[in-house]
Amino acid sequence: MTARSILTTPLALAALVLWSCSEKAPAPGGQSGEGAGVPTANAPAAPSPPSGGLVRIQGAGASFPAPLYLKWFKAYSGSHGNVQVDYQSVGSGSGVKSFIDRTVDFGASDAAMSPEEMKRVEGGVQLLPMTAGSIVLAYNVPGVKELKLSRDAYVGIFLGKVNRWNDPQIAKANPGVKLPDAAINVVVRADSSGTTFAFTKHLSTVSDAFAKGPGTDKMPAWTVGTRSKGNEGVTASVKTIPGSIGYVEYGYAKSQNLSTALLENRSGAFVGATTASGQAALASTQLPESMIAWASDPDGKDAYPVVTYTWVMLYKRYPDRKKFEAIQDLFNYALTEGQKQAEALGYIPLPPNVVERDKAALQSVKPAET
Repeated sequence: MTARSILTTPLALAALVLWSCSEKAPAPGGQSGEGAGVPTANAPAAPSPPSGGLVRIQGAGASFPAPLYLKWFKAYSGSHGNVQVDYQSVGSGSGVKSFIDRTVDFGASDAAMSPEEMKRVEGGVQLLPMTAGSIVLAYNVPGVKELKLSRDAYVGIFLGKVNRWNDPQIAKANPGVKLPDAAINVVVRADSSGTTFAFTKHLSTVSDAFAKGPGTDKMPAWTVGTRSKGNEGVTASVKTIPGSIGYVEYGYAKSQNLSTALLENRSGAFVGATTASGQAALASTQLPESMIAWASDPDGKDAYPVVTYTWVMLYKRYPDRKKFEAIQDLFNYALTEGQKQAEALGYIPLPPNVVERDKAALQSVKPAET
């Protein structure tokens, strides 16, 4: 195995199976077809579609929002018997590639898309921030129920300079906590990842040393760490390996009851990931015309320091009118009823002004003949 080999665990394998909305993926990017409804892996059989035929929508990309997206798609398909949505949690890098190659109907990325990537999509791209989330440092240190990490400490961990749990950089922020004299097992992503991009963008913003290398990247040349695929894999590795720490979207840590560190923010306060601290971080971030904005080091004493939007990528034109209508309706649902489901899964509902911006931008997506 190479240095980027994937650590496979039963939880990771189970998660990868569950992240598909359907039992059998439809032909990506295919046209609407005739036929009966197809049951999904996570839902009962959908009602028979109307006479117009079954519309199959294929998406792929970020693992960061996958639990929420799958909940949305299951609920939508359950009430729209003529629409089957399949989403593959393969990571942002693979999602962007699939979208550029037109092997999917929509993509998903925590790193949005670069201008160079968007130029490769004939007809244009519409990016929509669909939800937001906190990137937490989940840890598995027996006997340590609360852990505070200063900026120097957590940057040092991911640079490989802080490598034992009782290191003075950790101990000074945790008086009275019995920290073990044990090696820190750092868990990082093995795949091209938007979660990694957002996390390393934050580390590069707060640390010149990190900015010089590894720097901001979807797949940086880490100098330390066990490699695991997806938020699912990192979560599984931290859960099963004592002494571990890794970065994941908060909802993954929450679902597995993992401990998460309080991180020092720009104001010097130690803050945990909550809906309120995430909203405080987003409050200082203005969304430009491109719909791409980063909260890399937010202001405010109550702001959690590592928060990001995550985006859906849509084509500006769809050759199949029925598929276009289904996609537009699906994401209108996600922007309205879907936002009500975000907080329970550990995500941050979009601010109302962002929802309105998204709805307006969604109108620029049209069938090819117009």
